[in-house]
Amino acid sequence: MKGGRPPARVSRALVVSAAAALLTFLLLHLAARLVMPISGVEVSGTHVYPEGAAREAVPEGESLLTLNARAVEQQLESNPWVKSVRVRKDWRSGIVAIEVEERRPVLKAEVEGRSVVLALDGTELPGTGGRQLRRVELDRDRVRDVLEAARTLESEGLRFGGLREAGPGGFAAEVEGRRVVFGERLSPEQARALGEIMRRHPEAPYFDLRSPGRVVVGAPGADVGV
Repeated sequence: MKGGRPPARVSRALVVSAAAALLTFLLLHLAARLVMPISGVEVSGTHVYPEGAAREAVPEGESLLTLNARAVEQQLESNPWVKSVRVRKDWRSGIVAIEVEERRPVLKAEVEGRSVVLALDGTELPGTGGRQLRRVELDRDRVRDVLEAARTLESEGLRFGGLREAGPGGFAAEVEGRRVVFGERLSPEQARALGEIMRRHPEAPYFDLRSPGRVVVGAPGADVGV
């Protein structure tokens, strides 16, 4: 009848169909767990982020067939320490491998009265992760300058160890374990040249990149301020 409730037999058919669909899903899920069970979870690349937390991201009782690898990756990448995650399934061994790339703190700064620890990409981290970073007072513009310089150096294969000083004349940082002074702008060409010049001058006390397009090598026994 129009506008009335559906006949009882239609309602029963809908209930039966829904129950059958649910039963089919449960049977398939059970079969997947029996046929392709996860035999173990291996985690690599964690230093600060807890390895146990990475393991727990794989739901207990999942199978290789039903595990949503991207969901696991997104869950772990929501933590500020985690830069990227790759989840791989080994169909022969049944092992799920979780490869974590962590963010590394490179700057500890006092910015507008607030202490922050920042990674290379500017992500704010909840701490230094055990690294010894010197706190330097900076404004937001100078924070940006330091991080841009750090990224430029790292892109040329030079490890930025942290900022040591900041002054009206620029910045002093530890790069590859050595003292490097730079200004607001640091070009890729300077960073590229710095790596080669560092190798040629193992005894130099510092390297000054404040002159555009140049790398000045400090004389033995000399020092430079900012």
